Amino acid sequence: MEWCRGLAGHAENTNTFVRNVLKQMEYPREMEKILLQPMREVAITMTLRMDSGDVRSFQAYRVQHNDSRGPFKGGLRYHQEVDIDEVRSLASLMTWKTAVFDLPFGGAKGGICVDPSELTVSELERLTRKMVEGFREVIGQYVDIPAPDMNTGGREMAWIFDEYSKFEGFQPGVVTGKPVWLHGCKGREEATGTGVYFGIREMIKHFEGTSIEGKTFAIQGFGNVGRWAAKCIHEHGGKVVAIADVHSGVRNEEGLDIPALSSHVDTGNLLSEFSGGSAYDRMQVLYHPCDVLVPAALGNQITEDNAHKLKCKYVAEAANGPTSPEADTLLHEMGVHILPDIYCNGGGVVVSWQEWVQNLQNISWSREEVMKRLEDSMVSAFANIWKIKHEKKVTLRTAAFIVALSRVSRAQINRGFH
Repeated sequence: MEWCRGLAGHAENTNTFVRNVLKQMEYPREMEKILLQPMREVAITMTLRMDSGDVRSFQAYRVQHNDSRGPFKGGLRYHQEVDIDEVRSLASLMTWKTAVFDLPFGGAKGGICVDPSELTVSELERLTRKMVEGFREVIGQYVDIPAPDMNTGGREMAWIFDEYSKFEGFQPGVVTGKPVWLHGCKGREEATGTGVYFGIREMIKHFEGTSIEGKTFAIQGFGNVGRWAAKCIHEHGGKVVAIADVHSGVRNEEGLDIPALSSHVDTGNLLSEFSGGSAYDRMQVLYHPCDVLVPAALGNQITEDNAHKLKCKYVAEAANGPTSPEADTLLHEMGVHILPDIYCNGGGVVVSWQEWVQNLQNISWSREEVMKRLEDSMVSAFANIWKIKHEKKVTLRTAAFIVALSRVSRAQINRGFH
């Protein structure tokens, strides 16, 4: 198997999960069409003069899926393989994700087809500001609120906030994920990974009546999400026995020292060079024996071709769309429980909502307050999913989609179709 993006059919994978649940819920066909189709898709071409004097063009996309429950909300990624299919799929996921947590948002996603490593900081800033010019009519703190995603962060969100304010006046709520010192939210950096930990904790507690202490974990991806998830797991007694990123891997059956490994990577070293473990084939991390496998990298990593190789009890989807529908079915038949992405990696949007609320009210919460609200949201959302799972005798993924689809369709119907 390749460490790949697997974009082909990404949107269709998401829609397959949704259609399967709609069939179980016996929704009429016309409602299916309303819930699956994006409300708006915007594509722009931006022409930029590079520092070298050359002129290049870049494609950018923003897909707004559904706003029946509130303003559109979703990340903005910079990657050379961004395409409309991927963005469309991720926008749909955001609709269901915000609904699972009962946040007053709809779903959106955006991206620029660019390899940011090839651009200077000055070029990236100009490109970001051009994107705001192109999208400013369809974003806003009560319309569509972007956030960081792959290869974007507080720096890019600050540029968006500044550029948008030139046209519309002071509106820090137009984006979330801003630097803490520039109307950002304390705890935003660790929100998604910490949320993954809370989700895994709740899953194991409900299935086994135990904690994560002593449980073994294999993690694919050691970026922001994978690293924070590993840190929280390590701090609470879990043993991370294998980690891989796009470059290499490392394992230690006694458990890796995550703080030491993080320091090792921060100094520019490869995972495989860590003295506290042995080098490991990065392609094999998905198949490493463990209690919980945490795919925290890219989509379509677990497919019908490799699902049978997994040697875990649980899969916690820290990445978006890591499991194909066919693999989902196979893993269910194997007795593997999957903590679905629309819940598992929702910590980021929960804290994004907190940042948005603070911006609208011009207030600031402490990190402790933010983390407590995040934990409460993860616990409450899982309780709702678990209740549906047992009432209807379905998987966690199906239960999560039932919760989300029920909330979105109820809002859509009650708002009317005039």
